[in-house]
Amino acid sequence: MGDDADIDDKEVLDDEPKSILLGIISQLKKGGDLSRITLPTFVLEPRSMTERITDFMSHPDLILCTPQKQDPVGRFIDVVRYFLSGWHIKPKGVKKPYNPVLGEFFRCKWKFPNGTEAVYICEQVSHHPPASAYFYASPDNDIYIEGDLMPKSKFLGNSAATMMQGTNIITFPRNHPGEEYFVTMPNVYARGILFGSMYMELGDTVTVKCPKNDLIAEIDFKTKGYFSGSYNSIAGKIKVASSGEVLYNISGKWTEAMYLQRGNGEKTVLFDVDKETISPKVVAPEAEQEEFESRRLWSKVTKGLTTRNLDFATMEKTAIEDNQRTIVKDRAAKGIPWELRYFTQQGEGWKVALDL
Repeated sequence: MGDDADIDDKEVLDDEPKSILLGIISQLKKGGDLSRITLPTFVLEPRSMTERITDFMSHPDLILCTPQKQDPVGRFIDVVRYFLSGWHIKPKGVKKPYNPVLGEFFRCKWKFPNGTEAVYICEQVSHHPPASAYFYASPDNDIYIEGDLMPKSKFLGNSAATMMQGTNIITFPRNHPGEEYFVTMPNVYARGILFGSMYMELGDTVTVKCPKNDLIAEIDFKTKGYFSGSYNSIAGKIKVASSGEVLYNISGKWTEAMYLQRGNGEKTVLFDVDKETISPKVVAPEAEQEEFESRRLWSKVTKGLTTRNLDFATMEKTAIEDNQRTIVKDRAAKGIPWELRYFTQQGEGWKVALDL
């Protein structure tokens, strides 16, 4: 696949949705915060951000045996591969997941061929500003991932940017105590919202750091220039953090294949989208979910979007948001603080509060 395939992923809006979007954008100034703007339903992806985070965990087989590896560089490469593997999962064009309401949560599990499993829980721990705390655990395989995402959106003219702030940590505590991998996320850019076709890009530099083993990966998600470059490219280096010595170079496209190269040696495939299978997650049926579980909470909005009944989707989305405001207002009037269910706040972040 080449640039033509990537361009096919662009989205052309009908005149009516485009005019609605332009009406909203006309209220903003360049650099303005989009977080408090209610976006029209036609730009929504039919799932919540609490679920979308699981995209990063869609290829668990890539890291399943990592804790048993004795080579620290090998473990580090596995973590980098795992981090890069989930970004190809995205809707066509520009779609934003539902902005979760306070107290909303999503939970699921994965079952592995070796008879083990992993569990995941994500809770919306703040609404203004939005923050989602999550925890992934596969105790039998000694793999734990925890973090929080705090997306902050800005209007940039013909683009809108979502700055993906937050902390993400991968650990193997039983086999490698004290070894932590700190991962940052690329920013998301929605292009062509005023003129041209709408499409999404990932951009800017991310890092994967393991202080205990003195390793760092710096990976640049490249955005396409007006006259040069290509869509969805990455370029990066795995280095010894203290000396800057380059151990490996990373190249390719996050939507296709990515490569690893040591010095001037031959490139090897780090990850190939076309040759890997997404591991399905197991989610309880909506009828068995609680009121504030994501799929049940947004089920009517999702039905409206998937059947292209946008008026119905908008009505149901408004009802959810109005109910949220009522709940928060009533608790504030009674002096009852909001209580998190699965997480507790520690400093500027959150830690899972339950033994999952």
